[in-house]
Amino acid sequence: MTKPKTKAPAPKSKTAAPARSKGSSGATYPMKAGPKPHPALGLGLWGLGRWSREDEVKTRATAEHALRAGVTWFDTAEVYGTGRSERLLGDVLTRSKTDPAKLFLTTKVSWEHLRAGQVRAAVVGSLQKLERRSVDLVLVHAPDAHVPIAETMGALETLWKEGKVGAIGVSNFSVEELADARAALKETDVVVNQVVYNLFDREDGDGVLDYCRKNGIVVEAYTPLLRGLLAGRYLDGETPSPEVRRFAHHLLERDRFDTLVAHARSIRDLAKEDGVPMASIALHWLRRRGAAVIFGASRPEQVDAVLDAWAHSPSDATLDRADAIAKEVTRA
Repeated sequence: MTKPKTKAPAPKSKTAAPARSKGSSGATYPMKAGPKPHPALGLGLWGLGRWSREDEVKTRATAEHALRAGVTWFDTAEVYGTGRSERLLGDVLTRSKTDPAKLFLTTKVSWEHLRAGQVRAAVVGSLQKLERRSVDLVLVHAPDAHVPIAETMGALETLWKEGKVGAIGVSNFSVEELADARAALKETDVVVNQVVYNLFDREDGDGVLDYCRKNGIVVEAYTPLLRGLLAGRYLDGETPSPEVRRFAHHLLERDRFDTLVAHARSIRDLAKEDGVPMASIALHWLRRRGAAVIFGASRPEQVDAVLDAWAHSPSDATLDRADAIAKEVTRA
Protein backbone atom coordinates (compact mmCIF):
# COMPACT_ATOMS: atom_id res chain seq x y z
CA MET A 1 0.00 0.00 0.00
CA THR A 2 1.45 3.35 -1.00
CA LYS A 3 1.13 6.78 0.50
CA PRO A 4 -1.69 9.01 -0.75
CA LYS A 5 -0.97 11.27 -3.69
CA THR A 6 -0.87 14.99 -3.00
CA LYS A 7 -1.48 17.94 -5.27
CA ALA A 8 1.61 19.77 -4.07
CA PRO A 9 4.63 18.90 -1.92
CA ALA A 10 4.39 19.78 1.76
CA PRO A 11 7.01 21.88 3.55
CA LYS A 12 10.07 19.81 4.49
CA SER A 13 9.49 20.29 8.20
CA LYS A 14 6.04 18.73 8.03
CA THR A 15 4.71 15.29 7.17
CA ALA A 16 3.21 15.34 3.68
CA ALA A 17 -0.55 15.71 3.99
CA PRO A 18 -2.88 13.90 1.60
CA ALA A 19 -5.00 17.00 1.06
CA ARG A 20 -4.15 20.69 1.13
CA SER A 21 -7.72 21.94 1.09
CA LYS A 22 -11.09 21.01 2.53
CA GLY A 23 -12.57 17.66 1.66
CA SER A 24 -10.95 14.44 0.57
CA SER A 25 -11.05 14.63 -3.23
CA GLY A 26 -7.46 15.89 -3.46
CA ALA A 27 -5.91 12.78 -1.93
CA THR A 28 -6.36 9.17 -2.95
CA TYR A 29 -4.86 5.72 -2.66
CA PRO A 30 -4.58 3.53 -5.75
CA MET A 31 -6.77 0.42 -5.80
CA LYS A 32 -5.73 -2.66 -7.76
CA ALA A 33 -9.35 -3.37 -8.71
CA GLY A 34 -12.28 -1.06 -9.31
CA PRO A 35 -12.70 1.95 -11.59
CA LYS A 36 -11.79 4.63 -9.04
CA PRO A 37 -8.94 5.44 -6.65
CA HIS A 38 -9.74 5.31 -2.93
CA PRO A 39 -10.17 8.65 -1.10
CA ALA A 40 -7.93 9.18 1.91
CA LEU A 41 -10.66 10.67 4.13
CA GLY A 42 -14.38 9.97 4.34
CA LEU A 43 -17.49 10.21 6.50
CA GLY A 44 -18.77 7.07 8.20
CA LEU A 45 -22.52 6.94 8.72
CA TRP A 46 -22.85 4.16 11.27
CA GLY A 47 -25.20 6.29 13.37
CA LEU A 48 -27.25 7.63 10.48
CA GLY A 49 -30.93 6.90 11.13
CA ARG A 50 -30.04 4.71 14.07
CA TRP A 51 -31.82 6.56 16.81
CA SER A 52 -34.63 9.11 17.07
CA ARG A 53 -36.22 11.20 14.36
CA GLU A 54 -34.36 14.20 15.78
CA ASP A 55 -31.07 12.34 15.31
CA GLU A 56 -31.97 11.58 11.68
CA VAL A 57 -32.64 15.27 11.00
CA LYS A 58 -29.28 16.22 12.50
CA THR A 59 -27.41 13.56 10.59
CA ARG A 60 -29.09 14.46 7.31
CA ALA A 61 -27.88 18.02 7.81
CA THR A 62 -24.41 16.65 8.62
CA ALA A 63 -24.25 14.51 5.46
CA GLU A 64 -25.48 17.38 3.31
CA HIS A 65 -22.90 19.70 4.84
CA ALA A 66 -20.08 17.17 4.32
CA LEU A 67 -21.03 16.86 0.66
CA ARG A 68 -20.99 20.64 0.21
CA ALA A 69 -17.64 20.83 2.01
CA GLY A 70 -16.04 18.49 -0.50
CA VAL A 71 -16.25 15.08 1.14
CA THR A 72 -16.64 12.45 -1.57
CA TRP A 73 -16.33 9.16 0.34
CA PHE A 74 -19.36 8.02 2.32
CA ASP A 75 -19.36 4.74 4.24
CA THR A 76 -22.55 2.98 5.31
CA ALA A 77 -23.92 -0.56 5.81
CA GLU A 78 -27.15 -2.48 5.56
CA VAL A 79 -27.24 -2.96 9.35
CA TYR A 80 -26.89 0.75 10.15
CA GLY A 81 -30.32 1.78 11.35
CA THR A 82 -31.64 -1.45 9.78
CA GLY A 83 -31.38 0.13 6.36
CA ARG A 84 -32.38 3.68 7.25
CA SER A 85 -28.77 4.87 6.94
CA GLU A 86 -28.53 3.74 3.32
CA ARG A 87 -31.97 5.13 2.50
CA LEU A 88 -31.27 8.53 4.00
CA LEU A 89 -27.84 8.75 2.36
CA GLY A 90 -29.32 7.77 -0.98
CA ASP A 91 -31.91 10.50 -0.68
CA VAL A 92 -29.27 13.11 0.24
CA LEU A 93 -27.10 12.19 -2.73
CA THR A 94 -29.98 12.02 -5.19
CA ARG A 95 -31.34 15.41 -4.11
CA SER A 96 -27.87 16.93 -4.42
CA LYS A 97 -27.64 15.77 -8.06
CA THR A 98 -23.95 15.10 -7.53
CA ASP A 99 -22.28 13.29 -10.40
CA PRO A 100 -21.82 9.65 -9.21
CA ALA A 101 -18.41 9.64 -10.88
CA LYS A 102 -17.28 12.19 -8.28
CA LEU A 103 -18.43 10.09 -5.32
CA PHE A 104 -17.00 7.00 -3.64
CA LEU A 105 -19.71 4.96 -1.89
CA THR A 106 -19.06 2.02 0.40
CA THR A 107 -21.65 -0.27 1.94
CA LYS A 108 -21.42 -3.59 3.73
CA VAL A 109 -23.14 -6.96 3.71
CA SER A 110 -24.13 -8.02 7.23
CA TRP A 111 -22.39 -10.93 8.94
CA GLU A 112 -25.90 -12.41 9.17
CA HIS A 113 -26.31 -12.48 5.36
CA LEU A 114 -23.24 -14.30 4.06
CA ARG A 115 -24.91 -17.20 2.26
CA ALA A 116 -24.84 -16.75 -1.52
CA GLY A 117 -28.54 -15.96 -1.91
CA GLN A 118 -28.46 -13.64 1.07
CA VAL A 119 -25.46 -11.74 -0.33
CA ARG A 120 -27.26 -11.02 -3.59
CA ALA A 121 -30.44 -9.95 -1.80
CA ALA A 122 -28.47 -7.72 0.55
CA VAL A 123 -26.54 -5.96 -2.21
CA VAL A 124 -29.60 -5.49 -4.41
CA GLY A 125 -31.48 -4.11 -1.41
CA SER A 126 -28.64 -1.72 -0.61
CA LEU A 127 -28.58 -0.44 -4.18
CA GLN A 128 -32.31 0.21 -4.06
CA LYS A 129 -32.02 2.16 -0.80
CA LEU A 130 -29.00 4.09 -2.06
CA GLU A 131 -30.84 4.82 -5.33
CA ARG A 132 -27.87 3.57 -7.33
CA ARG A 133 -27.32 1.02 -10.09
CA SER A 134 -23.94 0.16 -8.64
CA VAL A 135 -21.81 0.90 -5.61
CA ASP A 136 -18.06 1.54 -5.65
CA LEU A 137 -17.14 -0.84 -2.85
CA VAL A 138 -18.95 -3.60 -0.97
CA LEU A 139 -17.42 -5.05 2.20
CA VAL A 140 -18.15 -8.21 4.13
CA HIS A 141 -18.97 -6.50 7.42
CA ALA A 142 -17.43 -9.24 9.55
CA PRO A 143 -16.56 -12.91 9.07
CA ASP A 144 -18.88 -15.71 10.15
CA ALA A 145 -17.12 -18.96 11.03
CA HIS A 146 -20.31 -20.89 10.22
CA VAL A 147 -20.43 -19.77 6.57
CA PRO A 148 -17.63 -20.77 4.17
CA ILE A 149 -15.92 -17.60 2.98
CA ALA A 150 -15.69 -19.09 -0.51
CA GLU A 151 -19.48 -19.04 -0.76
CA THR A 152 -19.66 -15.39 0.26
CA MET A 153 -16.84 -14.21 -1.98
CA GLY A 154 -18.16 -16.20 -4.93
CA ALA A 155 -21.49 -14.41 -4.66
CA LEU A 156 -19.77 -11.03 -4.45
CA GLU A 157 -17.57 -11.82 -7.43
CA THR A 158 -20.67 -12.63 -9.49
CA LEU A 159 -22.13 -9.25 -8.56
CA TRP A 160 -18.82 -7.64 -9.49
CA LYS A 161 -18.93 -9.28 -12.92
CA GLU A 162 -22.47 -7.95 -13.37
CA GLY A 163 -21.28 -4.40 -12.67
CA LYS A 164 -23.31 -3.96 -9.48
CA VAL A 165 -20.15 -3.82 -7.38
CA GLY A 166 -17.08 -1.80 -8.36
CA ALA A 167 -14.72 -3.57 -5.98
CA ILE A 168 -14.79 -6.09 -3.13
CA GLY A 169 -13.45 -5.68 0.39
CA VAL A 170 -13.78 -6.96 3.92
CA SER A 171 -14.03 -5.57 7.43
CA ASN A 172 -12.69 -6.80 10.75
CA PHE A 173 -10.71 -9.62 9.07
CA SER A 174 -7.45 -11.06 10.42
CA VAL A 175 -4.53 -11.82 8.12
CA GLU A 176 -5.58 -15.47 7.94
CA GLU A 177 -9.16 -14.55 7.12
CA LEU A 178 -7.94 -12.08 4.49
CA ALA A 179 -5.83 -14.76 2.83
CA ASP A 180 -8.80 -17.14 2.72
CA ALA A 181 -11.06 -14.46 1.24
CA ARG A 182 -8.54 -13.60 -1.45
CA ALA A 183 -8.02 -17.25 -2.34
CA ALA A 184 -11.77 -17.62 -2.94
CA LEU A 185 -11.79 -14.97 -5.68
CA LYS A 186 -10.91 -16.06 -9.22
CA GLU A 187 -10.90 -12.91 -11.39
CA THR A 188 -10.51 -10.02 -8.93
CA ASP A 189 -9.02 -9.45 -5.49
CA VAL A 190 -9.83 -8.01 -2.09
CA VAL A 191 -8.94 -4.30 -2.17
CA VAL A 192 -9.85 -3.12 1.36
CA ASN A 193 -9.83 -4.30 4.96
CA GLN A 194 -11.67 -1.95 7.34
CA VAL A 195 -10.64 -2.23 10.99
CA VAL A 196 -10.66 -0.30 14.26
CA TYR A 197 -7.47 1.74 14.19
CA ASN A 198 -6.29 4.74 16.17
CA LEU A 199 -3.37 5.90 18.30
CA PHE A 200 -4.66 4.16 21.43
CA ASP A 201 -6.28 1.13 19.80
CA ARG A 202 -3.84 -0.19 17.23
CA GLU A 203 -3.85 -3.95 17.69
CA ASP A 204 -6.22 -4.75 14.81
CA GLY A 205 -4.67 -2.25 12.42
CA ASP A 206 -1.05 -3.08 13.18
CA GLY A 207 -1.91 -6.77 12.94
CA VAL A 208 -2.90 -6.52 9.28
CA LEU A 209 -0.93 -3.48 8.10
CA ASP A 210 2.20 -5.22 6.79
CA TYR A 211 0.21 -7.90 4.98
CA CYS A 212 -2.02 -5.29 3.38
CA ARG A 213 0.92 -3.14 2.31
CA LYS A 214 2.62 -6.10 0.65
CA ASN A 215 -0.55 -7.12 -1.18
CA GLY A 216 -1.87 -3.73 -2.30
CA ILE A 217 -4.85 -3.75 0.09
CA VAL A 218 -6.04 -0.42 1.50
CA VAL A 219 -6.51 -0.39 5.27
CA GLU A 220 -9.53 1.69 6.25
CA ALA A 221 -9.38 2.97 9.83
CA TYR A 222 -12.63 3.49 11.70
CA THR A 223 -12.93 5.16 15.12
CA PRO A 224 -9.81 7.25 14.33
CA LEU A 225 -10.56 9.75 17.11
CA LEU A 226 -11.68 7.17 19.69
CA ARG A 227 -15.19 8.57 20.11
CA GLY A 228 -13.79 12.10 20.36
CA LEU A 229 -11.14 11.46 23.00
CA LEU A 230 -8.31 12.12 20.53
CA ALA A 231 -9.98 15.38 19.51
CA GLY A 232 -10.15 16.69 23.08
CA ARG A 233 -13.45 15.32 24.32
CA TYR A 234 -13.56 14.05 27.93
CA LEU A 235 -10.32 15.87 28.84
CA ASP A 236 -11.96 18.52 31.02
CA GLY A 237 -14.38 16.58 33.18
CA GLU A 238 -16.93 15.13 30.74
CA THR A 239 -17.40 11.37 30.93
CA PRO A 240 -18.54 8.99 28.17
CA SER A 241 -22.24 8.25 28.01
CA PRO A 242 -23.50 4.68 28.53
CA GLU A 243 -24.15 4.50 24.76
CA VAL A 244 -20.55 5.43 23.94
CA ARG A 245 -19.18 3.03 26.55
CA ARG A 246 -21.25 0.22 25.04
CA PHE A 247 -19.59 0.65 21.65
CA ALA A 248 -16.06 1.23 23.02
CA HIS A 249 -16.22 -0.75 26.25
CA HIS A 250 -12.76 -2.33 25.92
CA LEU A 251 -11.08 1.08 25.81
CA LEU A 252 -13.39 3.29 27.83
CA GLU A 253 -14.01 0.91 30.72
CA ARG A 254 -13.88 2.73 34.02
CA ASP A 255 -10.65 1.21 35.35
CA ARG A 256 -8.75 2.34 32.24
CA PHE A 257 -10.43 5.61 31.39
CA ASP A 258 -8.28 7.79 33.67
CA THR A 259 -5.11 6.43 32.05
CA LEU A 260 -6.44 7.16 28.59
CA VAL A 261 -7.41 10.70 29.55
CA ALA A 262 -3.97 11.39 31.03
CA HIS A 263 -2.22 10.26 27.85
CA ALA A 264 -4.71 12.13 25.66
CA ARG A 265 -3.89 15.31 27.55
CA SER A 266 -0.25 14.74 26.65
CA ILE A 267 -1.29 14.47 23.00
CA ARG A 268 -3.20 17.74 23.37
CA ASP A 269 -0.08 19.41 24.78
CA LEU A 270 1.89 18.22 21.74
CA ALA A 271 -0.71 19.71 19.42
CA LYS A 272 -0.49 23.06 21.19
CA GLU A 273 3.29 23.03 20.86
CA ASP A 274 3.06 22.32 17.14
CA GLY A 275 0.24 24.79 16.54
CA VAL A 276 -2.21 22.27 15.10
CA PRO A 277 -5.65 21.03 16.19
CA MET A 278 -5.42 18.03 18.49
CA ALA A 279 -7.30 15.81 16.03
CA SER A 280 -4.60 16.51 13.42
CA ILE A 281 -2.19 14.28 15.29
CA ALA A 282 -4.56 11.30 15.38
CA LEU A 283 -5.59 11.71 11.74
CA HIS A 284 -2.12 12.23 10.34
CA TRP A 285 -0.63 9.43 12.45
CA LEU A 286 -2.96 7.13 10.52
CA ARG A 287 -2.22 8.86 7.23
CA ARG A 288 1.50 8.41 7.77
CA ARG A 289 0.91 4.69 8.29
CA GLY A 290 -0.91 4.53 4.96
CA ALA A 291 -4.46 4.12 6.28
CA ALA A 292 -7.57 5.68 4.78
CA VAL A 293 -9.51 7.42 7.54
CA ILE A 294 -13.26 7.17 8.24
CA PHE A 295 -14.46 9.80 10.68
CA GLY A 296 -17.83 10.07 12.35
CA ALA A 297 -19.88 13.21 12.89
CA SER A 298 -23.35 13.97 14.18
CA ARG A 299 -23.32 17.73 13.54
CA PRO A 300 -22.08 19.92 10.65
CA GLU A 301 -19.59 21.71 12.88
CA GLN A 302 -17.93 18.37 13.66
CA VAL A 303 -17.35 17.85 9.94
CA ASP A 304 -15.72 21.28 9.74
CA ALA A 305 -13.50 20.49 12.74
CA VAL A 306 -12.25 17.26 11.18
CA LEU A 307 -11.61 18.88 7.80
CA ASP A 308 -9.71 21.68 9.51
CA ALA A 309 -7.61 19.14 11.40
CA TRP A 310 -6.99 17.23 8.17
CA ALA A 311 -5.74 20.42 6.51
CA HIS A 312 -3.07 20.93 9.22
CA SER A 313 -0.10 18.54 9.13
CA PRO A 314 1.85 18.00 12.35
CA SER A 315 5.62 17.70 12.08
CA ASP A 316 7.22 14.27 11.88
CA ALA A 317 8.78 14.91 15.29
CA THR A 318 5.35 15.59 16.80
CA LEU A 319 3.94 12.40 15.29
CA ASP A 320 6.91 10.43 16.60
CA ARG A 321 6.37 11.79 20.11
CA ALA A 322 2.65 11.05 19.91
CA ASP A 323 3.44 7.50 18.85
CA ALA A 324 5.71 7.06 21.87
CA ILE A 325 3.02 8.38 24.22
CA ALA A 326 0.42 6.08 22.69
CA LYS A 327 2.65 3.04 23.08
CA GLU A 328 2.60 3.66 26.82
CA VAL A 329 -1.17 3.15 26.68
CA THR A 330 -0.84 -0.19 24.89
CA ARG A 331 1.62 -1.35 27.58
CA ALA A 332 -0.60 -0.17 30.45
